[in-house]
Amino acid sequence: MNARIPPTVLDAAHTLSQVSALWDAEIVPQLQDYIRIPAKSPMFDAAWEANGYLDTVVRNTATWIEAQKVTGLVLEVIRLPGRTPVLFFEVPATKVGSTQTVLMYGHLDKQPEFSGWRNDLGPWTPKIDDSKLYGRGGADDGYAAYAAIAAIQALKSQNVPHPRIVGLIESCEESGSYDLLPYIDALKPRLGDVGLVVCLDSGAGNYDQLWLTTSLRGMASGVLKVEILTEGVHSGDASGLVPSSFRIMRQVLDRLEDSATGRLLPASFHCEVPADRIAQAQATAAILGDEIYKRFPWAHYDCGGSTQFALPTTTDPVQALINRTWIPTLSVTGAEGFPALKDAGNVLRPYTAFKLSLRLPPLVDAATAVAEMKALLEDNAPYQARVTFESNGGATGWNAPDTAPWFERALNDASQAHFGAGVGYIGQGGTIPLMNMLSEGFPKAQMMVCGVLGPKSNAHGPNEFLHVPYAKKLTAAVAQVMASLPA
Repeated sequence: MNARIPPTVLDAAHTLSQVSALWDAEIVPQLQDYIRIPAKSPMFDAAWEANGYLDTVVRNTATWIEAQKVTGLVLEVIRLPGRTPVLFFEVPATKVGSTQTVLMYGHLDKQPEFSGWRNDLGPWTPKIDDSKLYGRGGADDGYAAYAAIAAIQALKSQNVPHPRIVGLIESCEESGSYDLLPYIDALKPRLGDVGLVVCLDSGAGNYDQLWLTTSLRGMASGVLKVEILTEGVHSGDASGLVPSSFRIMRQVLDRLEDSATGRLLPASFHCEVPADRIAQAQATAAILGDEIYKRFPWAHYDCGGSTQFALPTTTDPVQALINRTWIPTLSVTGAEGFPALKDAGNVLRPYTAFKLSLRLPPLVDAATAVAEMKALLEDNAPYQARVTFESNGGATGWNAPDTAPWFERALNDASQAHFGAGVGYIGQGGTIPLMNMLSEGFPKAQMMVCGVLGPKSNAHGPNEFLHVPYAKKLTAAVAQVMASLPA
């Protein structure tokens, strides 16, 4: 005879079966509808309020949640004047003596389209192929609100006692969450004593186990513009006398980055990597090996019959993990002042503008870095050119607090139950502005930062996909961890 499962423990097999059924019947169709809506973050859609796409996806998500009729759940859409909307819900505790709150987080805004999608795919045309749901935003991060409710439903259906649960779903994350702090301030009395944060907006090292994010890089971004003329002039007439705005741009960027190595030059942009993060990187490198860098879509070409691939900055798996999580890096993500190639004549361009994205180590203050970067780039411009750096703001990174024994056990138990392998620990190179805010506001809370962005999922780029089987198991694992929160 099978042993009876105590009513305080989730039946893992039943949980996964229930969660999977809900994903297949309702969540996947909802996400397909969500993908079709170009709900771009305000940074990428200046007319977001007039277009109404963000309001639409928030409203659609709220309608679905209300239709689930989760016992005790109270939901509202909150909108402060001039701010992007947020979705907030509350579910009262059923665990006797429970005083702590679980805070579940996600976002509904999206990155822009980007180019390079497969011929049979597109950013706003959802398609399921090999258990992967393709389209912009499904994995980053439209699924989060639906997975959160599915996890709560799993607890309710088995009558497993749970703590109080609140949900906060924003629509400004891809713009740096600049609208979020006013909401956090307004809602803080309603958040309660947060003992566990479940953030469903991160990544996974593989699709074979549960992954806990242990750190996130910060970000500083903005537009660097070099102006040398008021209008374009004939390059034959002016070049050699009028300095190229592009050459001046190169000189200015050389103040910030060693182009030969990619190392950021200001010492204040670097920090010491904590010993425990190095140890975790070593353990993760042993699991993932060279897949850490092989998973990216490297350019390749035929060289005399031999296939050649572009190379990473390092092939050492440990150093690769450190480079993408604890080392500051500079990327140029956009350019202006250049005609299309087909329209490029013999004209010396009046200006060059680059959009810069600077990823910062978790322990470096973003506001300080932005101010230093502006002074460094603008001061004493070559040829007295007009050099300006207009910041889009910054977000400080995050380093997870020490893992409590109950939390470590719960993560391992959930990973073993649903994946057949122990939990993996990994730093992520992306930025989630909310996490630093929450760590400051709730320093004793445990942080379950996780997500579905595994190998080749390609958030922000072409062919973004949501790995549906992994999402189902992650949802079930989240339910199990929430049930384990001590009173």
